Amino acid sequence: MSQTFDDISAQLRGRHRRSARLKWISMGALGLAGLFLVLFFADMLNKGLPAFQQAYVQVELEYNEDAQRMGRAAMEPEDAKIVSRSFERLIPGMIRDDPALLGTTETRWELANGEVDQYLKGHRSKLSDAERQAVDEKVENGQVALKFNTTFFTQGDSKMAERAGIMAAVVGTVMTMLVTLAIAFPIGVMTAVYLEEFAPDNRLTQIIEININNLAAIPSILFGLLGLAIFINFFGVPRSSPLVGGMTLALMTLPVIIIATRTALRSVPDSIRHAAFGVGCSRWQVVRDHVLPLAMPGIMTGSIIGLAQAMGETAPLIIVGMVAFIPDVSASFTQAATVLPAQVFTWAGEPERAFVEKTAGGILVLLAILIFLNATAVILRKKFERRW
Repeated sequence: MSQTFDDISAQLRGRHRRSARLKWISMGALGLAGLFLVLFFADMLNKGLPAFQQAYVQVELEYNEDAQRMGRAAMEPEDAKIVSRSFERLIPGMIRDDPALLGTTETRWELANGEVDQYLKGHRSKLSDAERQAVDEKVENGQVALKFNTTFFTQGDSKMAERAGIMAAVVGTVMTMLVTLAIAFPIGVMTAVYLEEFAPDNRLTQIIEININNLAAIPSILFGLLGLAIFINFFGVPRSSPLVGGMTLALMTLPVIIIATRTALRSVPDSIRHAAFGVGCSRWQVVRDHVLPLAMPGIMTGSIIGLAQAMGETAPLIIVGMVAFIPDVSASFTQAATVLPAQVFTWAGEPERAFVEKTAGGILVLLAILIFLNATAVILRKKFERRW
């Protein structure tokens, strides 16, 4: 039975309505995702920006005999109640290192304790009414103020929130990423070159390709278990070290680099290879002198994205012990260290209110690094990409 013009028009109107509904649903989903992203960044900024400021108090120190045993004795009692205990512990050492300080006085700005810091930022604190009144008086006299928190960027972890910083975690992250890059990049690129340019298309290479694709999709914590079983228990690599962390993350990054490199190699036209073969180049010369240089922008982009993904991982590093309390910067690749995501994870479990903003501040720093790395990958791809 033939359809009439009205039937066809009704069907077209129905298709247009369904198309419009799909369009609005898609736009709604995109808007909802954007809203969640905005709320996430707003929450992180609201909680994290206060971490970049810290309360400091101006105190007058009297380096006397009692201060050699107990740092609190060098300060007035009302100052000792609001100054960070971490500074009190430094005073006896300062006198031992410089005996000429004994019998002298000095006025200096030092860290206030976490409760004073939270009070000045408008958060809940455990200060008594008398202590709050004393702090308010010092604020009016210019003896207590919020200043840029250099300690957050120059110190390692601490049990006292006002002294805790990300320096040790940042150095540990850099060392771990160097190990990851040194292992994953050459092995990943060479593996991709062999599979794409030299390996025959047989059952063995197909199995290898399937396993590489599967490795890129398995949970990251399994790589941590693999690193614990092989690198630590079998080979005896030091636990909690950047070496074992980098080797574990290299296992996780390898599939990403291999897949990205193979994609970049496939983007090079076969005419380039044929022309090189036509002038007498061997297969290795074709790959080394023609294919690899043209594919390198894509390889670098994929490798940077893979490293950025590895930098944000926490689960595999927790398994290999890189969640330890590390107050000092690691001096070698075999010493105990921590990384920025693990440091954030540790702070998130602390009960003190001041560690909440430390956690959010660490997340902001980590996000800034990840955004920088991904932006670098996009810029490299746009600048060096060649369209055939």
